[in-house]
Amino acid sequence: MSAINRFLIENKLRIATNPCVSPDFCLDWPALRDEMRASKAVKVYPKSRVETAAGAFTLVENTQGDCAWRLEGDAAKADALHDAVALSDGTTVFPATFANLLKLKNLIQAHQPASTVFPTAAEQLGRSTLGIGARFTTLHWPAVEWAMSALSLGVTANQNSIPRELVYDTDVMLAGKLDTVPFPFIGTNVPEGHQGQSVEGMSHGCVLSKLKTGFHRRGIPWSFNADHQPIGGKFDSREDALVTGCVLASYITFDLSPELAQTKVADDAGGWVAAQVPAALVATVKARVAAAGLTLNEGDFAKLLAYVWPSLQKMKVRDGKYAAVRAKLFTTEVGRAYLRELSIDELPGLTTPETTAIMLALCEALGMKIHFVAPAFGFQKNMPYPDNAALRTLIEKQWAVCRSFGASIGFHSGSGKSAENYQVMGQVTGGRLEIKTSGRYTYEMGRALFASKNAADQALWRDWYKFTLELALLGATSADPTEQKLARVFITDALAKSGQSTEVFSHPTATRAALEALPASPEHMFWFEYNFLHVLAAGGRAEKAALGDHTPAGYQQRARFYAISDEGRLNFAKNIASYIVFLAENTGLVPAATCAAAQKLLAGYTSLDVMLNDISK
Repeated sequence: MSAINRFLIENKLRIATNPCVSPDFCLDWPALRDEMRASKAVKVYPKSRVETAAGAFTLVENTQGDCAWRLEGDAAKADALHDAVALSDGTTVFPATFANLLKLKNLIQAHQPASTVFPTAAEQLGRSTLGIGARFTTLHWPAVEWAMSALSLGVTANQNSIPRELVYDTDVMLAGKLDTVPFPFIGTNVPEGHQGQSVEGMSHGCVLSKLKTGFHRRGIPWSFNADHQPIGGKFDSREDALVTGCVLASYITFDLSPELAQTKVADDAGGWVAAQVPAALVATVKARVAAAGLTLNEGDFAKLLAYVWPSLQKMKVRDGKYAAVRAKLFTTEVGRAYLRELSIDELPGLTTPETTAIMLALCEALGMKIHFVAPAFGFQKNMPYPDNAALRTLIEKQWAVCRSFGASIGFHSGSGKSAENYQVMGQVTGGRLEIKTSGRYTYEMGRALFASKNAADQALWRDWYKFTLELALLGATSADPTEQKLARVFITDALAKSGQSTEVFSHPTATRAALEALPASPEHMFWFEYNFLHVLAAGGRAEKAALGDHTPAGYQQRARFYAISDEGRLNFAKNIASYIVFLAENTGLVPAATCAAAQKLLAGYTSLDVMLNDISK
């Protein structure tokens, strides 16, 4: 038994109430095996049935959330997966381990190359997609599947920053050696993987979710984005672990910022480039940029190239490792393919068309096809862009470059924009875009619990709201200037929008009285900014030391969200699906009539089971 599975079992943190922590979806195979041998009842997911040359596999699950693959058919092979057990009814069962998931991927894609059980790099997904991130729990997945099915639209249905949001190595986690991530607005560092899930666990769970609902029967391709994969800097030492953990991702976002942060540009940038960068490559890049209709300033070009060249060399090495591990583990071309996104919004200032062209030309010259590039447009998270005419101009300049390179535009910090903003994005690019919306879905959970009539849901909502209020108050009096400034911005925004005075910082008691006088609401900015940290806060405490807690105390807190009522889950699912439909309509990815029909259908659901049953139709 692996160390993580033992930890979870010993602390009664089972998959049914704490999924995706272990890479495996079977923590205790001997117990599940014995249950099935004794013909004890297990839940069968008939819609999960999938054919392979070895026979037909169906997913089964016990009350603890441990899963197994049941294999049947005349051609059924006991050696199809690891740890086979023959049952008296003639079927063979295998534990739902991560190792077996990788083998099953090969079996399915060899038999059905067009299968949509697993995420893929299907052509349309490399042109247009909506990034549906999971910064919080995995409870949004069925709603995403419903939206994709109702709209006949494939999206990036799983998206996480790794290792920032997901645990990249559970052994490192158990040893208490995870690195930390700075959160300036909180005035502290929080351990990596602050959601609690492992990257392999998320990869595994997202596939099983689509099998349980029967989404794969719809034949709609979907992707999994390993977002903000850090290149260089302190991440060099664990590069191989990051590569291995992301093996099921069909879409990689390369984030050069760790290496850029430690790169010093020589005073004589031109001389450095002449000595360090192959002259033929420089000439190729210049010619390619000129072909895109842009004129380069030689001095600016040399400075940019001297700045980014070390990180691009490391990106090339990392890209080769992503390809190599897929070639080693997967037997089909469809199983090995992945999309690439280059994130350049970390470069200083608003991104110029020249910078975008140079970066795309460099990647092209290095043999790395870029499907999406993410320039900086000056977006703020969860805030509309204030000037649609100015936004249109910015995007038009970037799109002229991207179109000449066959790349689509990635819009990061894309949630919370106005309908008009999304319309501009879609109109200018003709739908050749990606919009990342991770921040939205925690907010939608807050709305769901706030609206629920269930007493336990209301108790969780009150605790959650109180948690964010306390963090805001803590920040408002912090000695850290950044933490204090931002906390006060969040507080004054909530007060102003509620029609209250914002002159409340004369004394901590005045600040507290003003905030506690506000009706609890998921619309308050301070709730939105701090909410995601509640999921793994030990004991739910609003204390910096409690945040991102990977001990049993943190995971017991996480279990509270997986225990919400059916009403809360239905509210959440409808909120998520409605927002995806809104995005699809306003970006022009789906006709308005189709979106209107989906919204009408969505509004009529009073049962989560009925909603989920419609996914496979």
